[in-house]
Amino acid sequence: MCRATSTTGERSLSATKPPLRSRLRPQLTPRLARRLLQLYVGLTLYGASSALMVAAGLGPEPWNVLNQGLAELTGLSIGVVSIIVGAAVLLLWIPLRQRPGLGTISNVFVCGLAMDATLALLPDAHSLAVRIPLLVAGILLNGVATGLYITAAFGPGPRDGLMTGLHRRTGRSIRLIRTSIEVAVVVTGFVLGGTVGVGTVLYAVSIGPLAQFFLRRFAIPAPTAPGVVASGGPSEQAILQR
Repeated sequence: MCRATSTTGERSLSATKPPLRSRLRPQLTPRLARRLLQLYVGLTLYGASSALMVAAGLGPEPWNVLNQGLAELTGLSIGVVSIIVGAAVLLLWIPLRQRPGLGTISNVFVCGLAMDATLALLPDAHSLAVRIPLLVAGILLNGVATGLYITAAFGPGPRDGLMTGLHRRTGRSIRLIRTSIEVAVVVTGFVLGGTVGVGTVLYAVSIGPLAQFFLRRFAIPAPTAPGVVASGGPSEQAILQR
């Protein structure tokens, strides 16, 4: 009788306790959905913000100075050039033994496509009364986009991965490597016909504080379920020390 009672009790407990997969699903699925949303919204806004700075004609962010120069040289759109340059930078990860994530691959394509799409929708801006607001909006939106896609933690973009990979292999500071890379791409882009202006400088001095602010705003709480670990790339602090 005691054995039967025990078995019945176990069956009753098993019947009321959902399977492990069902118990984990409510905790994991909403978080993953939020991360994916932040990743793709962030990358789309990043491409759109780059387009606003390019359309302003007052100097884009450093890598788009290079993209502009290559676009002038090849006749390709700046978005297509951005995709090609991103893919080329990704190849440099191989000797650095960097591993791309979903965010890395998505960064290559989504930003370039979003930039071309936004530029196609924007009218030509000739007056400073229009160009200055475009520049300011582009820089602010870029800060929002950076906070969104970095906190999604699906891996760094190709350029950020190059920076952190060189940091690990050389032992040099993130700040020095970031500065060296961006000086090189700005000079190369300018020689090829890219625009360097007040927007390039304003972006350089403001993106750090803006990104830091929005990283805190969009940070996703760590999972509380035991044994669940969030995937991610380099730390937010490393990305900001650029």
